Amino acid sequence: MTSPRNLAPRLLVALTGLLAACALYLAEPLMLQSLRNSLFDQYQRWQPRAAPAQTSVRVVDVDEASLARLGQWPWPRDLLAQLLERLHHAGAAVVVFDILFAEPDRSSPQHLLSKLKLPPELAEKLGALPDHDRLFAAALERQPSVLGFATTRSPSQTTPLSRFGVQLDADAKPPGFSAYMGTTSALPLLEAAAAGSGAMAFRPDADGVVRRVPVMIRVGEQLLPSLTTEALRVYLGQKRYRVETTASGAVEQVGIGRLMLPTNRRGELWLHYRRDLATQSLPAWRVLEEASAEQFEGSIVLIGSSAQGLQDLRFSPLGGMVPGVQVHAQAIEQALAGTPLQRPFWASPAEALSLLFAGLLLCLLTLGSGAFTAAWVTAAMVAALNATAWWAYSRHGLLLDALTLSISLLLVYLAASLARHRASEHQQRWVREAFSRYISPNLVGHLVRHPEQLRLGGERRCCSFVFTDITDFTTLMEHQSPERVVGMLNEYLEGIIQIAFRHEGTLERIVGDGMAILFSAPLAQADHQVRALSCALEIRRFTRTHTAAQRAVGIPLGRTRISAHSGEVVVGNFGGATLFDYRALGDAVNVAARLEGLNRYLGTDLCVSEAIRVANPSVPMRVIGDVLLKGKTRPIRLYEPCETTQDSGYDAAYALLAGEHEQAIDAFERLHAERADDALVHYQLQRLRAGQRGARILMTDK
Repeated sequence: MTSPRNLAPRLLVALTGLLAACALYLAEPLMLQSLRNSLFDQYQRWQPRAAPAQTSVRVVDVDEASLARLGQWPWPRDLLAQLLERLHHAGAAVVVFDILFAEPDRSSPQHLLSKLKLPPELAEKLGALPDHDRLFAAALERQPSVLGFATTRSPSQTTPLSRFGVQLDADAKPPGFSAYMGTTSALPLLEAAAAGSGAMAFRPDADGVVRRVPVMIRVGEQLLPSLTTEALRVYLGQKRYRVETTASGAVEQVGIGRLMLPTNRRGELWLHYRRDLATQSLPAWRVLEEASAEQFEGSIVLIGSSAQGLQDLRFSPLGGMVPGVQVHAQAIEQALAGTPLQRPFWASPAEALSLLFAGLLLCLLTLGSGAFTAAWVTAAMVAALNATAWWAYSRHGLLLDALTLSISLLLVYLAASLARHRASEHQQRWVREAFSRYISPNLVGHLVRHPEQLRLGGERRCCSFVFTDITDFTTLMEHQSPERVVGMLNEYLEGIIQIAFRHEGTLERIVGDGMAILFSAPLAQADHQVRALSCALEIRRFTRTHTAAQRAVGIPLGRTRISAHSGEVVVGNFGGATLFDYRALGDAVNVAARLEGLNRYLGTDLCVSEAIRVANPSVPMRVIGDVLLKGKTRPIRLYEPCETTQDSGYDAAYALLAGEHEQAIDAFERLHAERADDALVHYQLQRLRAGQRGARILMTDK
């Protein structure tokens, strides 16, 4: 039994860990907020908001195609009036402009008349033409519409027109909506003609992702609605907003008629994104040509832009970028569907109490029964917290911060364990730091059994190597978004790594999209050539399937080049005291890397050396030739493993080629006619057509 005298310092250290965890929770540093937001983003990626069976929210997109057809932005407002009339006749309930109309139309006849010196007759004709802004205002009067206004960092002389009232709780403190210095509104003519005005502002988080939109904002002493809530108010035919706050002034929810919008303390609505945004969006040019009642009858229609040049693109929690107008559309749609995503006001107190209770229990358990038992209990607590948080999100749309609690409990566990097993923890930490320099499971296991080998140096050994690389990957990076390519590349590398580990290979290094796999080190493997070939064949099957899948979704991923070679090298730890790099050095490594690059000349996906061929006599292969690499004095015979059975037709033709027979070119001509997509046949035929005969192939490039 532990004596009170020995228990006191341990308990003090454990409670110090608990206090540090509580302080971390209360401080909410930016890094922790970013991690928590990343967790909430992951929830949305796992379970985005389901698309409604029938949506009443539509987006008219001023996209690149519309700009190409109708001209650069800004468009003349008589054209916008036509667009508004189209939507009016199609039965749109409300049209919302995620666009600021703060200046007169510069293409209007009256504006041109004031800027140009024209002959009297021409000026008279131009003056008789209708003013574009008045045409647009007349269309706004006929069709219930909401215009956007911008927020500014400096005070403004005027604020947008108020067509609503705000109902607050009696004796309530001013609600804690986000405050701005001023606003920039639409032209008075247009603002008076519209049914409402809303703020287009929303503040992304530190990582640039838009996760929330304001329900209302504060400008001076005046409360103003956002574009989202004003669209809902006009759509529902309401005249006021109902704001419910706590005693401290924190906003709880905002009511608009039958709708109740749950918010955070600053009056922001959490966004619950859905994936298939394209189903509710139509290009503006198509709407101008034909807008049907089937598409827009009774809908809230938002007009905005996805064109890159107009710079209204935002990062989404689901990855990638979305137009700003889609952010408003998502908020309106989820409000109407009654599927809010919220972090309730009671979440923080509940999380704090959970942390305190679980932390005390964990301290007592660790000190009383030891770190091992406490580790299982900690894991169970963390799993339970995360399962509860996921259940709350998936079933009720609640965002609970299981990540902070998990990190805090781990801190408590580590502090309590350190108090009881200080020396043991020090040793384990050293081992973990040493193992962090390696990435292959077989290497880690070997070092666990032989820690004396954690030193610099190497030994001579015969090993096998598999090298891979993706064709034209640099070009792919230039034409695809980085987020999309990174996600694809991670999936690609993970697949190859799993294959390498199944064959008990050591992942020597990853360089961009290429990797090197080592066999027979650190553990000697008598069948390392067999393992290397089996690994290469499985990688070839995987990469072909993966490439086809990526191309099907629009990513033009190039084919993967693979090589396998075997030879004597020096393997061991290289580097210094700060970082160990376990790898192989020698000519065989260089040859294996060059064989991988040789595929691009041969047209093959996989080529292997004579050493691999000899060790795998039962695997059908086709001879490529005796290749003399640049800088080498002796050629190396290369082979291409067949898909299923031995290629007798190719073998017969190659025998004629190797013997420098005159009928070799005819034989390869027939083969090429039968299988035009056989890259190796095509390569040999090109050699023969160029006058090259025999098995010797001279490479002039590395």
